[in-house]
Amino acid sequence: MYTEKPEQRFRIIKRGKKMNIWAHRGCSQNYPENTLLAFQKAAEIPGLTGIELDIQLTKDNHMVVCHDERVDRTTDGIGQVGGYTLAELRKLRISGNNGTWEKIPTIQEVVDLLEERMKAGLLLNIELKNSIIPYEGMEEKILEYIHSRGLGKQVVYSSFYAKSLEKIREMDGEASIGVLDGRVSDCLYKLKGCGADALHPFWQGMDLPAKRLQGYSVRAWFTGHLYPEKPTGTLLDLAELEKKGITDVFLNEAERYLQG
Repeated sequence: MYTEKPEQRFRIIKRGKKMNIWAHRGCSQNYPENTLLAFQKAAEIPGLTGIELDIQLTKDNHMVVCHDERVDRTTDGIGQVGGYTLAELRKLRISGNNGTWEKIPTIQEVVDLLEERMKAGLLLNIELKNSIIPYEGMEEKILEYIHSRGLGKQVVYSSFYAKSLEKIREMDGEASIGVLDGRVSDCLYKLKGCGADALHPFWQGMDLPAKRLQGYSVRAWFTGHLYPEKPTGTLLDLAELEKKGITDVFLNEAERYLQG
């Protein structure tokens, strides 16, 4: 078990002068979400702040990267992620570009892929998908793994489930933690009890004035088009979002904002 050292304190990742842009589930507009391909493409984007992904646990307790609790939407299988062993999950296919196929990766595979970029400054937001299915031991498992790789300072842990974030804070006083919810006011309310240091609201849930949010990283998430849906072609007005107090955005098509 990873235990907190007495001298550890909360750590806040500060924003720069411009909006911080994260690749939501990798480059998920143009490539299958939460796949090694999507993460590789995201890692190649110059100026990217970080990559966001989601973890679930398999039937035999392996950490895999998948947003939904079920595999139906993104693979050719059916059923809950937790109903499959890792070996069974490996047999499922995710339709990719030009007739290619991807697979649901493990967190180990993703970290192996991104390790060098993370050591160079890229951040990784790991969302624990345990608000619907409270996977037992997930918090301890992911903390132990990330610290075994020496990457604790490059990771943000997030969840809609405040009690899960409490566990992370109890085990690691230096962890960077973002609390998820639909409205920023609800994020702020939950933050006070769970030990988080950042707010992760839905971008249209900014129901507090920006001055109330000063001092916090406010990382807004978006719904919208995912591969293979066609992009809308519109771009967000980042300056207007900053006026609302948003410091970071999780985008499906981050490359459009950073590659001209």
